[in-house]
Amino acid sequence: MDETILSGDLRLSSHLAAPAPASGGTGLGLVLCHGLPNPPRGAATVGTTYPDLADRIASEAVCVVLTFNFRGTGTSEGDFSARGWLDDLRAAVRALAARPDVRGVWTAGFGHGGTFAVCEAADDPLVRGVASIAAPSTLRDWAQDPGRMLVHTRSMGMIRTPGFPQDATGWVRDIGRIDAVAAAARLDGRPLLVLHGMDDAEVAEADARAMVDAAGPGAELRLVHGAGHRLRHDPRAIATLLGWLSRQILDPAAPEPVSPRPS
Repeated sequence: MDETILSGDLRLSSHLAAPAPASGGTGLGLVLCHGLPNPPRGAATVGTTYPDLADRIASEAVCVVLTFNFRGTGTSEGDFSARGWLDDLRAAVRALAARPDVRGVWTAGFGHGGTFAVCEAADDPLVRGVASIAAPSTLRDWAQDPGRMLVHTRSMGMIRTPGFPQDATGWVRDIGRIDAVAAAARLDGRPLLVLHGMDDAEVAEADARAMVDAAGPGAELRLVHGAGHRLRHDPRAIATLLGWLSRQILDPAAPEPVSPRPS
């Protein structure tokens, strides 16, 4: 990550990739989201391969791609919270939408990044479509054991400030409210791609099917045979994502962006 964007008063590390000037561009903008960090490296290194993926997507799909580290990860400021991650994603969408070479913004996320991407898209009229890749449908299970959740996020380096969160009950409640199935039902026909590995041992295939069923028209499920959870490194999954992005520009029925609702 070699640039920064602002989310409120927090500075988030980011990387912007644009197609070559000679390509002419498509006007499509994509916000690319990493997931939650895992041991042993934790929050310090999560998202480190995403700039390379952003560069590839920008080149092959001829679009502008913004990827970033959510608060509490990488060199971004702040501490993890579900509400804060939604705020960060919305700030990234607006930063990309403000560019003169972008006429519409889509989002895509891997793992829990896909869960947050669907939730943000449901409530943000600037988002014209969303891709969810190997994503769980909810974070509700995390909220069942608040003490364990706090220990985990601190051990991963996602919480750095002593005494955070001040309101642990509200912090946990916000995590439990992250529900991509309920969010998918509010997409109002906007395109939704759900990519899932058929041998994913971490996220059930039923989660992917539930999101597609809830979204109805405009949603498509793509199952990758023999693939596990790490679709970020599966060339078939990336090829599917690239093809879906290309179809968004070619689809004459794709909804035009609208002005954001007052905050």
